[in-house]
Amino acid sequence: MPTAFAADALIDRPAEHVWRILTDWPAAPRWMNGVDAMRSDGPTAVGTALTFEARGKARTTRITACQPMRSVTLTSSQGPVMADYTYGIEPVDGDRARVSLVADCRVAGPMRLMGPLVRYAIRKADGAQLAALKAVVEEE
Repeated sequence: MPTAFAADALIDRPAEHVWRILTDWPAAPRWMNGVDAMRSDGPTAVGTALTFEARGKARTTRITACQPMRSVTLTSSQGPVMADYTYGIEPVDGDRARVSLVADCRVAGPMRLMGPLVRYAIRKADGAQLAALKAVVEEE
């Protein structure tokens, strides 16, 4: 799947603390730009659905991969657009963690020619997500 963007950040908190904030889905609007609310239908595990509200619409994403304390992938589809957001956490030492985000996006069917524009829009909307996560995690 083509990558819309990749980013990483060094966060001055232990990996366990970062994971707790990252996977606190109801609190995600604090660092996910454009998301007004989010709820989970279960634990942070493969198959769990996350429903979020963005721009006045309810949408669903699903956890499609999860290695607790290490990584989680959220996959969503809207019509011909499918996106994977993979968050990774790597302990640097006892007090810091490196967090990564890779956003992949595929556009199918007749809209596939719009793929570069869709990936640009994703990069513009979510490219600062890790900076926002870092600010939230480090303020706690």
